[in-house]
Amino acid sequence: MPTQVVPTRAADIAVWESSGVGPAVLLIHGNSSCKEIFRHQFDCTLGSSFRLIALDLPGHGASTDARDPEHDYTMGGYAETAVEVLKALGVARACVFGWSLGGHIAMDMISRFEGVCGVMTCGSPPVPGRIEGLQMGFNDSPHMSLSAGPEWSEADAYAYSHATAGENAPFEPFMLASARRTDGRARHYFFADVFAGGPQSQREIAQTSKTPLAIVNGAEDTFLKHDYYDTVAYANLWDGRVHSLAGLGHAPFWEAPDLFNPLLERFVIETAG
Repeated sequence: MPTQVVPTRAADIAVWESSGVGPAVLLIHGNSSCKEIFRHQFDCTLGSSFRLIALDLPGHGASTDARDPEHDYTMGGYAETAVEVLKALGVARACVFGWSLGGHIAMDMISRFEGVCGVMTCGSPPVPGRIEGLQMGFNDSPHMSLSAGPEWSEADAYAYSHATAGENAPFEPFMLASARRTDGRARHYFFADVFAGGPQSQREIAQTSKTPLAIVNGAEDTFLKHDYYDTVAYANLWDGRVHSLAGLGHAPFWEAPDLFNPLLERFVIETAG
């Protein structure tokens, strides 16, 4: 897949774009990952039917490190960069699918880009800001602790990249390479902002925004407190329920694309036309 570079205020952003001419769909990866995690979406009929766009966040993958790390490596900073990429590509309306960190960024984009016609998240519980919110939606684990670590050993990068891919999911070298490459300041400043209460409350977004919100999780995702999702009074939850895919972990779109892709396809058709 050819990579193009989109200059933004925050960084030079590496982007994949499919050949499809249908509705635009922005795909946002997770913490210490990269756009290549969405290969199974590009290599099927989704890529030929829709205009799929996947980016490497600042400090990740083939994008450059952030020019202003304290701002650009925050939820708002990431969302601003994603919006700037869409505008640079001439995209006026788009569905946004975000995985893990990417799902939180996708929800933050709702108030920043009026062209968001639907958001799908995976592994991204809509929690309030601050540490208390994270504790509501996520299980405490050594891997969660690594999420905020500015410096990783080789063992840390190996453990985190394997855990986020899913215990039983295929693992490929690019996953470890992207974990090694990620600017450690991206993890540090992101969580410093969360702990300070900087991001919008995503629980409030889910409970007030009329933008369709689809939630598709792996039922065996050990990062999540799955019961938390039942406590949210969603304003517009797609299909009226949280989709939980049996036997799958933190990245079901990678682990079982044959199960996940039809859901994404239907969501895009129903929300973007």
